[in-house]
Amino acid sequence: MEVIETFAEIDAPPPVVWDVLLEFDSYPEWNPFVRSIEGLPIEGQRLRVRIEPPDSRGMTFTPEVIVAEENRRLGWVGRLAVPFAFDGYHEFHLDPIDGGSRTRLLQRETFRGALVPLLFDRERLERGFEAMNDAVKERAERRVDAENDTALTV
Repeated sequence: MEVIETFAEIDAPPPVVWDVLLEFDSYPEWNPFVRSIEGLPIEGQRLRVRIEPPDSRGMTFTPEVIVAEENRRLGWVGRLAVPFAFDGYHEFHLDPIDGGSRTRLLQRETFRGALVPLLFDRERLERGFEAMNDAVKERAERRVDAENDTALTV
């Protein structure tokens, strides 16, 4: 088993970060790691996810959503070919901090299976997770700044 965890502290409340994560249609515009997601973030639904880790070939897979808790958690499980060959459980977890005005984003993936030692590339995947976290942070904070600017001019 291998686990990757990356964190970001974001100056935006969890509902704003959640909205950024679920705007799948806009991923190609801003997300350097998960280039696209098609489907609905509803438990039991299948997504079509395209990732492009830094300095690596991209890959498309069709995981099943296993948890979708609004403003809190989104998780899916994907498999390469057959169960227990190369399984990945991916999760985004949002924790409110500073009274809910900020968010701590955890992006985690747990890999299991016989092919993990052959296919797992920690360094590239970690860089991809960190790049995505940074992009989520930038997009969510920009959105809060725009909302604050609008509120000041009204």
